[in-house]
Amino acid sequence: MPPKKKVVEIPKPDTSLVRRARKIDRILAETYPDARAELDFTNAFECLVVTVISAQTTDRRVNAASPALFAAYPTPVAMAAAPREHMEQLLGPLGFFRQKSDSLLKLSQALVDDFDGEVPSRLDDLVTLPGVGRKTANVVLGNAYGLPGITVDTHFGRLARRFGWTEETDPVKVEHAVGALFPKRDWTMLSHHLIWHGRRRCHAKKPACGACPVAKLCPAFGAGPTDPIEAEKLVTTQGPA
Repeated sequence: MPPKKKVVEIPKPDTSLVRRARKIDRILAETYPDARAELDFTNAFECLVVTVISAQTTDRRVNAASPALFAAYPTPVAMAAAPREHMEQLLGPLGFFRQKSDSLLKLSQALVDDFDGEVPSRLDDLVTLPGVGRKTANVVLGNAYGLPGITVDTHFGRLARRFGWTEETDPVKVEHAVGALFPKRDWTMLSHHLIWHGRRRCHAKKPACGACPVAKLCPAFGAGPTDPIEAEKLVTTQGPA
């Protein structure tokens, strides 16, 4: 018999917490009306690839390198047959290019062997692919297929704890705890709102508390400068370079 899936049990959240969390998301939606994935892609395969190679680098560097990568290897079949040396050359500017080349070669081959060269649209299938965890799978589901997915990156996890939505540090537990606060239809955009806010205002070391639109609702207010003028200097218009 196949092993039973591990079920993450999340207690029903307090109504006041749900209300506050959803109000924060509404304010962030108004603050960042253009919030979206900051990686460039045109289809599910490209979305999967750029998400995998974005580890330990910035979205802008990935966006600069990916056009040449997809021009050379536009499909899983083409990428699976790519010469490793050329792949490493294309990924060189991103750092960890040997590991990333290995991931893409194995990932593409798995797509060819197991999914007829198509990117699956089920989380359980996506996480069977080499180098693909729940975070990457949820990025693909939400942004390539329009299916609900919560992307727990470092920004999302940090803000979820600062907002008092959860005390969990394990990404899967964070995903389930936060997911219990919101209807599924909001999950993908919620991820964009928190990630954009984390990149632009709610920084890890010095959040711009005095220039934060959700300051009155945030239990961590005061973790950074509360003076509006000083805080405004910390606000950026885009994510890290």
